Amino acid sequence: MTGWQPSPSMGASSSPRVVVIGASGQLGSDLMQALHNWAPLGLTHADIEVADPASVNEKLDAAAPDAVINCAAFHQVDDCENRPDEAFRVNALGARNVALACARLGAFVVYVSTDYVFDGELDRPYNEDDVPRPINVYGASKLAGEHLVAASAPRYLIVRVSSLFGVTGASGKGGNFVETMIRKARAGETIRVVDDIVMSPTYAADAAVAIRELIAGGASGIVHATNAGACSWFEFARAIFEHLGWAVDLRPQRSVNRTAAARRPRNSALASSLLGTLGLEPPPWADALRRYLVAKAYLLARGNDAPAHPGIL
Repeated sequence: MTGWQPSPSMGASSSPRVVVIGASGQLGSDLMQALHNWAPLGLTHADIEVADPASVNEKLDAAAPDAVINCAAFHQVDDCENRPDEAFRVNALGARNVALACARLGAFVVYVSTDYVFDGELDRPYNEDDVPRPINVYGASKLAGEHLVAASAPRYLIVRVSSLFGVTGASGKGGNFVETMIRKARAGETIRVVDDIVMSPTYAADAAVAIRELIAGGASGIVHATNAGACSWFEFARAIFEHLGWAVDLRPQRSVNRTAAARRPRNSALASSLLGTLGLEPPPWADALRRYLVAKAYLLARGNDAPAHPGIL
């Protein structure tokens, strides 16, 4: 497998002016790579404060973008429970500020959202038509952001992703789940991982290419962009060590035995009823995991392994 397949319509002549907000983050850094032919302008938190309308207007007015991808988020799920004002200030009002600026400039806005907008009560993956019912502050703040973007910008795309793992890692989370598992294994720890919470692991490089293709294809509304398939966090951890060939003391545990401030949906796996109609086929998460491990040099590349950022033009 080689990751997301680029659409035939993509080419060097397609050069919209694109701004990526949150360009140094886990997804943002891969977006900068995936969009390199468009010469995107990357803005970090040091460059722009999405919760401050004046900051947003100043930076976006100067950039005069055709499209803005807003990856900025307060995404520490447990911290959001203790700091709900901050969560809504960034994830909801910040999203509105960016969308309003895009509407004024005539720019297309892409808002990156989350699987945590769902309550986890379904026994199948959630698709774009399912009704969101968040059960934690983070999910509620991101859903509020979705609604505010839709209400503020006539041209928008909301892309929901799930359980990202990327080469850059997530700020404030110690890298990502894969790196945490590897770190614990190298320390010789007994590793306990919940086996009753299901999600769709997603390689940030694949999600970035999907977002590029969605923009290029003129997609709008809400789209789920994850790797194909679903698994529990325990199954994901086991796959990591199976790929690496490591023997570790990995044990399942129930989520009720895990101490955390925020509730997690027991099933936040995502599926898409739209990607196929747009000519996009997500590769399986296990394939994506192997490509990530190759990109991080934990594994040697095989002849059919994709580069670190698959599908880049």
